[in-house]
Amino acid sequence: MKSLIVTWAISLLFSCSFAQSTRLRDLGVKIGILPTGSLNAITDVKGLKVGHTTLSIGDSIRTGVTAIIPYEGNIFQQKIPAAIELGNGFGKLAGYSQVAELGNIETPIVLTNTLSVPVATGALVEWTLRQKGNETVRSVNPIVGETNDSYLNDIRGRHVQQKDVLKALENASSGAVKEGNVGAGTGTVCFGWKGGIGTSSRKLPAKVGGYTVGVLVQTNFGGVLEIAGAPVGVELGKYPFKETLDKSSDGSCMIVVATDAPLDARNLKRLAKRALIGLGKTGGIMSNGSGDYVIAFSTAYTIPHDSNGKLETYQLIHNDDTSGLFLAVIEATEEAILNSLTAAETTRGYQGHTIEKLPLPELKQILKKYGKIK
Repeated sequence: MKSLIVTWAISLLFSCSFAQSTRLRDLGVKIGILPTGSLNAITDVKGLKVGHTTLSIGDSIRTGVTAIIPYEGNIFQQKIPAAIELGNGFGKLAGYSQVAELGNIETPIVLTNTLSVPVATGALVEWTLRQKGNETVRSVNPIVGETNDSYLNDIRGRHVQQKDVLKALENASSGAVKEGNVGAGTGTVCFGWKGGIGTSSRKLPAKVGGYTVGVLVQTNFGGVLEIAGAPVGVELGKYPFKETLDKSSDGSCMIVVATDAPLDARNLKRLAKRALIGLGKTGGIMSNGSGDYVIAFSTAYTIPHDSNGKLETYQLIHNDDTSGLFLAVIEATEEAILNSLTAAETTRGYQGHTIEKLPLPELKQILKKYGKIK
């Protein structure tokens, strides 16, 4: 009998560990008009991989690492075009100035908590120096973004170690992306509810290129939550400024945008700018204490670190053909943020602080009330 109970417990633990999280579309909500990719994730951009290291230890450690590897290969030797758009700059995005100056990235992108940016930066340098072909590299521009998870996590303990960052990079894979309380989203809070990692994608019709835009977010910000235009935050009675002007809307949002459309850094910055519209459509306000950044890159072509030629030639989309991509990134960002909320679970952490998950039964009733679902 005892062995049967043990077997049942192990099976239950296994099934819970791999249970699929709830996504917005599972509730019957469709954002926008464009179709998603097959996974409705940033990994719909071919070749892109995502990895997580989740640190949920004891009663105080609720943090982690999320790594985005744009393509399989030596990213330092074959860089990719990129741009960064700053919404509100209360943040610590490592690598920003060189991307702004040169218009490319040369490492994967790592997301973590605020005080773990230095260790993540060091880990990305280590990872890059290890790559075959980089034996003589003497300068690396690592890209590390962050949000502050100190309400649920013992952030001063700086529990993320270099091995945790390397593990996220080494375990990165294509396919479905875990969302909610994972990786860099383990200890985050969004709109007063449990936030986390979220992702979504859009695919343009073949007549306009058939390009894919994928988005991954780390949500840790505030405002007045709206879902498909329904005033969810107001209906649930959880939003800032009800009585006094307080700091409950502070926080940050990291947004990573990937596309296979051939864009240069200038148009990638224009694409990144539109992602902030998607954030606004969820009710985010980019408050005074919020660090809101968008990192956008294209995998359509690479930029060699060393070249024998004086000129490089690339085929790029005309400005007149970018509007569909702008719509795609707005829709994907909005849905990625909302997926981070519906996928998250109630979390108890540092000093006994508890953040509840977005209550999905009540959410369904609100969406029905406003005619967003049947």
